[in-house]
Amino acid sequence: MKRMTWAVLLVLPGIVAPVQAQMGMDMFKRPSFTKMFRPVVGQGAQYDTTSKTGTRTMALGIVGKESVDGKDGYWLQFISEEKGQALVGKTLITGVDFQPHRMIMQMPGRPAMEMPTNMTPQTREKMEASLQEWRSVGSETITVPAGTFSCEHWKNDKNGSEVWTSDKVTPFGLVKEVEPDSSMVLVKVLSEFPDRITGPVQKFDPQSMMQQMQQRRQQQPQQ
Repeated sequence: MKRMTWAVLLVLPGIVAPVQAQMGMDMFKRPSFTKMFRPVVGQGAQYDTTSKTGTRTMALGIVGKESVDGKDGYWLQFISEEKGQALVGKTLITGVDFQPHRMIMQMPGRPAMEMPTNMTPQTREKMEASLQEWRSVGSETITVPAGTFSCEHWKNDKNGSEVWTSDKVTPFGLVKEVEPDSSMVLVKVLSEFPDRITGPVQKFDPQSMMQQMQQRRQQQPQQ
């Protein structure tokens, strides 16, 4: 779903705003923004997202840990698979403040590229505002393809979205998300989540990145 994909691309600046509220969690309820963040290196979760354009697979997990200015930093990796192709990216974030420090992207058949991670004041302000739109409506047990979970149920009355989260799911707790025109459900808890970024990492080149995106679109099957 678009919201989730961008939330991850922005390093979950608002989770699932796509992260903009990307994944429900107490992050909707400041100041406990990182309460549901449970990073376990080598583990993750797989989701199916359904929208008007069809269904695709999204996976999120932690593939590494390193110190960043004396803080614990975690490499959060996401994999978006659609029409037989996978877009892979990972971001180094510090768990205590959820700040992005590095981001690496890799498109199918292309070298990995380090991306800029600067978040503008406008982006952060918008994220903060979106987090205030969510409210908890209590606990609820739901069943999804991955099993049955006792969840915290969240609602956003402004855009009609709902999210269910569980502390049994890493890294963000997301079990199910429903929006007016799309939905996402947990299909598998992944006990093994290897790093999918391969080869040397190149420096960010805007022109090369645009060419890769254009070539990827051209290679996708026509509907």
